[in-house]
Amino acid sequence: MGRVQDKVILLTGGAMGLGEAAARALLAQGATVIISDYNGEAGRVTAAALGEHCHFIEQDVTEWTRWGEVIAEVEIRFGRLDVLVNNAAITVFGSIADISVEDFRRCYTFDVDSIFMGCKAAIPLIARSGGGSIINFSSAAGVKASADLAAYNSAKAAVPMLTKSIALYCAREGNDVRVNCVQPGTILTPNVESVIAGTPDPDATLAAFSMAQPIGRMGEPEDIAHLMVYLASDESKFATGAAFAVDGGLSMA
Repeated sequence: MGRVQDKVILLTGGAMGLGEAAARALLAQGATVIISDYNGEAGRVTAAALGEHCHFIEQDVTEWTRWGEVIAEVEIRFGRLDVLVNNAAITVFGSIADISVEDFRRCYTFDVDSIFMGCKAAIPLIARSGGGSIINFSSAAGVKASADLAAYNSAKAAVPMLTKSIALYCAREGNDVRVNCVQPGTILTPNVESVIAGTPDPDATLAAFSMAQPIGRMGEPEDIAHLMVYLASDESKFATGAAFAVDGGLSMA
C-alpha cells in the first residue's frame, strides 16, 4: 500500500517542473492524480508519460468559472477529491520603480487569487469526500525580500496568511480539511534553468544561485515532491495552518 493509496489529487501547474515532480511522487505512492495546466499540449504529454493513473484537465487557474467546471468534472469522473495542490504560479520581476501596475496585479492574480479560488471551489467537495488536504505554494521569496521582486515577494508573503485563515475556517467548521503551505527555496526547474541560460554569464549565475542557499546548492524538484507526499498523506493529519520551508536555509540567511 502506498502512502497516498487511492487518494484523488488535483494538482495545478502540473505539466512541468515542481508540479510534474510532485505528480510523479504521488503516483508512485498509489494516488490518482489529475494535473491541470493552461498549456494543453504539455499537460497531455506529461499525463501520458506518467501513466494510466494520471489525467489531464486544461485550466486557466485565474478564471473563477473554470474552477467550478474543473471541480465538477473531477467529481463526475472520480466521485471524490481528497487533495488539492495549488502549485500554479508565475514570477514577475521588477522593483517598485520598474514594475507596471498591470504586471503587479497579474502576479497577484496568478499567485494569490488563484489559490483563493481553488480553495473556495474545492473545499466543499473535499469535505463531502470525508476530508483531506490542501497544499498551497508560497516561496522563500515570501520571507526573504529582494529589491527587484516587489510583486513576487509580497504575493508569496500573502499565501501563508491566506492559508492560516482558510485552515482556521476549516477547523471551525469541523470539515476535516487541513490546509498548509510550502515555501521552496531556489529549485533547479526548467524555468530556472532557462533564466540562468539567458544571463550574460550562466556559470556565474548558477554559482550565485547555488551559494544563496546556506546549504550551498539549489534544490531539486524531488526535494519538494517528498514533502508533497507527506502533506497529502494521512501522516500529516495533525498539521494545519503551517508553512513548511524547504529552502536550503535561504529564508534564515
